[in-house]
Amino acid sequence: MPIFAALGADCTVFDYSQKQLDAEELVAKREGYDIEIIRGYMTKPLPFADDSFDLIIQPVANCYIEDVQHVWKESQRILKKGGRLLVGMDNGINYIFDKTETKLYHALPYNPLKDDKIKEEFPLEEEGVQFSHTLDEQLRGQIQAGFQIVDLYEDTNSEGKLHDFNIPTFWASYSVKK
Repeated sequence: MPIFAALGADCTVFDYSQKQLDAEELVAKREGYDIEIIRGYMTKPLPFADDSFDLIIQPVANCYIEDVQHVWKESQRILKKGGRLLVGMDNGINYIFDKTETKLYHALPYNPLKDDKIKEEFPLEEEGVQFSHTLDEQLRGQIQAGFQIVDLYEDTNSEGKLHDFNIPTFWASYSVKK
C-alpha cells in the first residue's frame, strides 16, 4: 500500500485479520498516507459498490476459504470495466507433503473440514483452516466469472526441500475485467 499511496492511488485494505489491519494502519500513520481499512470476510458479499475499483491485489488468501468462485464473482462485480485482478494462489503441492517436505502425506483436495485426520494433526485453532484448490477452481473460475487471463507466473517456496528441487508451489495470475 505505501507504494500505491506514494503514486497517488486511493488505497483500501480489506482483511479479516485485525492484526493485519493494525499493521496496515501503523505503516500508513508512520509513512503519512491515507488508507481506508475495512475488516470483513471474503466469503460474504463484499462491502463495496459495483464498479468501485481499478485494481484488486489479492495475495495468497484463497487457501483460507472453501469456495473461491464467490471471490471471483465479487471481484468481477466491484472492478470497473478494464479493471485488473492480480492474485497469488497456492497450487496444492504444499498440502500433500509432510512438514519435512520429504514424504507424500495427504491426498488432494486438502480440506480439514472433511478430513478428521487433518483435524487431529493440525488443530484448527493453531493452524487456521486452509484448503487446497484446483487449477479449475482458481484459473477457470476467473474465466467463468468473466475475467480474461492476461498472464501467469509460477514460484517456489522461499526455502525447504521443494524449493531446493525448484518445484513450483504458487501461481500468480493477472486478469482483466472484460
